[in-house]
Amino acid sequence: MRIKYTIPIVFFVALVVIEKENRIISRVSDKLNLKQTPQTPLQPGAFSHLVLKHNVSFPALSKDFKVMKRRLENYSEHQEVPRKGRKHVLLLATTRTGSSFVGEFFNQQSDNMFYLFEPLWHVEKMLTLDTGGTNATASAKAYRDVLQQLFLCDFSLLESFIDPLPVNHITTSLFRRESSSFLCEESVCSPVVKGVFERYRCKTRRCGPLNLTLASESCLKKDHKVIKSVRVRQLENLRPLTEDPRLDIRFIQLVRDPRAVLASRMVAFAAKYKSWKEWALGGEEPLNEDEVKKLKGNCDNIRMSAEVGLRQPPWLRGRYMLVRYEDIARFPMRKATEMFRFSGIPLTPQVKAWILKNTQVSKETSGVYSTQKKSSEQVEKWRFSLPFKIAQVVQRACGPTLKLFGYKFVSSEKMLTDKSISLIEDKVFRV
Repeated sequence: MRIKYTIPIVFFVALVVIEKENRIISRVSDKLNLKQTPQTPLQPGAFSHLVLKHNVSFPALSKDFKVMKRRLENYSEHQEVPRKGRKHVLLLATTRTGSSFVGEFFNQQSDNMFYLFEPLWHVEKMLTLDTGGTNATASAKAYRDVLQQLFLCDFSLLESFIDPLPVNHITTSLFRRESSSFLCEESVCSPVVKGVFERYRCKTRRCGPLNLTLASESCLKKDHKVIKSVRVRQLENLRPLTEDPRLDIRFIQLVRDPRAVLASRMVAFAAKYKSWKEWALGGEEPLNEDEVKKLKGNCDNIRMSAEVGLRQPPWLRGRYMLVRYEDIARFPMRKATEMFRFSGIPLTPQVKAWILKNTQVSKETSGVYSTQKKSSEQVEKWRFSLPFKIAQVVQRACGPTLKLFGYKFVSSEKMLTDKSISLIEDKVFRV
C-alpha cells in the first residue's frame, strides 16, 4: 500500500494540530455520549502508522502529543467492496463560482445519493498557520486522503480534523451538515439531546448530534457519491484517486469569469475587499500588490488544473469535464443533463423539478448565499457593479485564464456595461 505522508509532512501536521489543541479548552458535554455501535475497528492506515511507528519524544508537549496520537488512531483503511454501477464524483471549484448552486443538482437526487458539502473546510481550518495560509504540500496530501476515505464511506480521517474532536464518533460541529440531505435522512437522524447546540443542524427534521457511524452505514448503501469542494488547488494532486480500484471517480471542474468571481467576492466579503473599492473610487492608497499576486495565483491554479484535464492524459481519460457557470446559468437543464450523463448518474424527475423551480425565482429569494437564482440574470449582473479599473486589473492578472475559458476582454467602461455585447464566447470543451 502506498505510504501517503512523508515524515516531515506528518510532523508538520502533528505540530499544527498540537498548537490548535492548546486553544481547545472546553469539553464536549457528557450528553453526547449516546449509546451507539462504534465503527468497526480496523488496522491503522499510513497516516497514523508513520506517526506512531516513530516513537519520538516531545517532553514539553507529551500531553498534547497524546491527544494528537488519539486523533490519528481514528484513521483506518476502510475496505469497501467495489460494486458495479457505483459512481464517485468530485465537483471542483473556487469560492463564488456557483458551486453550491450546482452541487444542489446532485444533492436533490436524495434517496440513492451520498452528497457531502465542503468536508475539507475542517482540514483547512486545522492546518491553517498563524500567518493565515497553509502549507501547500501538507494540505494537498491531507485533502486527497480525506476525500479518498470519504468516497469509501469512512469518516475516521475526517474526524481527526474536526474541532472539537468527536466523542464516540458523535459530533455537533460538522460544517454545513444541513447542506447535505443524506446527513439529515431518518437513517442518520439520532435522537435530539436537550441542551446540546448544533450550529448546522438539520432543517428538514429534528435530529440530534451527528452520529458518524450511522452516516457511514448509510453511505455504504448509496450507489452514488458526490463531494463538493472549493479547496483543492491542483487536479494533478488527485491522481491517486483514479488509481484506486475501489473508486470509479469523475471530476467536474466548475469555472466562472474571474471578473465575475471578484465582483461576487467584493459583495460577499465586503470588509476584505474594502481597499479594492476605495482604490477603484480614486483613493490615495495604491492597490496591495500581494493581493494582486494572490488573485493571479488563484487564476493560474484554476487554469493549470483545466489544462491538465483538457489534455486528457491516460489517467484522466473519460474522467474529466469542464463546465462554465455561465453556460449552466443560461442553459441549466441542458448542462445538468450533460453533467449527469458524464457522471453515469440518472437525472431524476425530482432533480429536474428542482432545477426548473430554482432557476426562475424572484429577487427576494436570491440572496448572496442562496442556491435559488434566476440564473440567466446572474450571468450579466457583475458587469454593472465591478468598476472598470478593477476589471482591468483582473484582465492583466488572469489573461491566460480568460482566454482558455472563452471570456472576452473589455477595452472600455462603455464596453463593460454594454448589454448588447456578450463577453462569453461560444466554446465546446472536450469531455
